[in-house]
Amino acid sequence: MEKSALQIARSAYQPKLPLGLRGNVSIKEGEPTQSVGNQEEIKTLFPNTYGMPLVEFVPSEEKRTYEPMNIGIILSGGQAPGGHNVICGLFDELKKQCPENKLYGFLMGPGGLVDHKDIEITAEIIDEYRNTGGFDMIGSGRTKLEKEEQFESGLKVIRELDIKAIVIIGGDDSNTNACVLAEYYAAKQYGVQVIGCPKTIDGDLKNEQIETSFGFDTACKTYAEVIGNIQRDANSARKYWHFIKLMGRSASHIALECALQCQPNICIISEEVEEKNMTLDDIVTYIAEVVAKRAASGNNFGTVLIPEGLIEFIPAMKKLIAELNDLLATSEAASVEADNQRNWIMGKLSAENAAIYASLPEGVAKQLTMERDPHGNVQVSLIETEKLLSEMVAKKLQEWKVNGNFDGKFAAQHHFFGYEGRCAAPSNYDADYCYALGTSAAQLVANGKTGYMAIVKNTTAPAEQWIAGGVPITMMMNMERRHGEMKPVIKKALVRLDDAPFQTFVANREEWAEKTCFVYPGPIQYFGPTEVCDQCTITLKLEQNK
Repeated sequence: MEKSALQIARSAYQPKLPLGLRGNVSIKEGEPTQSVGNQEEIKTLFPNTYGMPLVEFVPSEEKRTYEPMNIGIILSGGQAPGGHNVICGLFDELKKQCPENKLYGFLMGPGGLVDHKDIEITAEIIDEYRNTGGFDMIGSGRTKLEKEEQFESGLKVIRELDIKAIVIIGGDDSNTNACVLAEYYAAKQYGVQVIGCPKTIDGDLKNEQIETSFGFDTACKTYAEVIGNIQRDANSARKYWHFIKLMGRSASHIALECALQCQPNICIISEEVEEKNMTLDDIVTYIAEVVAKRAASGNNFGTVLIPEGLIEFIPAMKKLIAELNDLLATSEAASVEADNQRNWIMGKLSAENAAIYASLPEGVAKQLTMERDPHGNVQVSLIETEKLLSEMVAKKLQEWKVNGNFDGKFAAQHHFFGYEGRCAAPSNYDADYCYALGTSAAQLVANGKTGYMAIVKNTTAPAEQWIAGGVPITMMMNMERRHGEMKPVIKKALVRLDDAPFQTFVANREEWAEKTCFVYPGPIQYFGPTEVCDQCTITLKLEQNK
């Protein structure tokens, strides 16, 4: 495989470890824990893995000997920068503990465990993937580990390979499944440990114990670089409004962080839209007012950041989508001709939802009726929200122009930044963070833990001051209604409107809207001075009051 100059140079980067993971390591246990909600229900569902203590890894003067062991690793869900470094950290620590240790990778996600598809990960493989983006070392998948037959099928290959523990790298759903698997193997006394690692670029897997999920830092830096480039172009040409949709279905963390880094004229935060019960027209009017104000100053250009999942946070749109989901699930819907689908839907919807559906541009209305994802959700990444908003803004501005309330020009360009960030080469922060997570996972296994998620805290400080350890996954769980029934899940972290990151944005957005305050972050992922390349996100600094 031909390597770029960057890849060759990047492979030599040595991730920095917290002091607690260097040299000899001992484990420090805290007090027993309880779940964030529904304590009795969670305790009943997870009697063997509930109430375990938080753990922290600290330096030790005592050199420990380790028995040989084999570990399996799974990449689950969507890609996030740094996944390979989790595997590298796990591999290096295993070999440090005992050269006879082996690491097996299950191919294409959890399905690889169920279908018995695996490879032994060797030093030669590891060295090809150090500090690289992507999940292509072993691949990823979205198979859910939630059925007894899957657990038992996986157990067969676990026994064949003499695997002591499975490490699952994933988001909230994947780590929920890891917790279920850990509980099952513990209840059956199979002697198989299960450890999780927090991954998602969306930033919605975080809490008091998980400061950030890996990949968020790199993805935001990647998007911010391109947004900055677009803003520089906008400020040069002075004739386009750029509508930029960003990843983030369930939360607006990416949009908020990119806004803090780039200072666009407008950034829509989905959680605020829902909190204020805003309509689609409210959002369109807000954008149009900013456009008009800037036009009055001779500035017929600007940038608008839009979270991917915005459409589902608009209360009225959420009601429409819910009714559409039920309607499209009927046998009658399957027989409707494509050319007649819009009219048929209009005739079936409630009056309120029919009016909203009729107001949408035909292309967007059609996108709302496309095939659902495996979970039954609207495929929001395929809905061109950026075009929907720009078209409706253009229409409103034209009405204002006729009435004499707008005297300017409006031309829009559209962008969706998604996959560009998922597999970018990890920033120094993510390279270090992920390597520490993998090392922590190996230590959790070596110390006999199961049902834990590897964590690293104090990450606004230099890497040597980070605090590595583990948190019981049950501690982060509550009961939520999923597909019509209550299920134990890790609670998603939404943008908190009363926290420092959003409040900082609110304090500045009026000035950013009217003036051109663009910041051009540039390519800040990789090389350069520490104050540029090794910094955590603005969001995390504000959350930690640093």
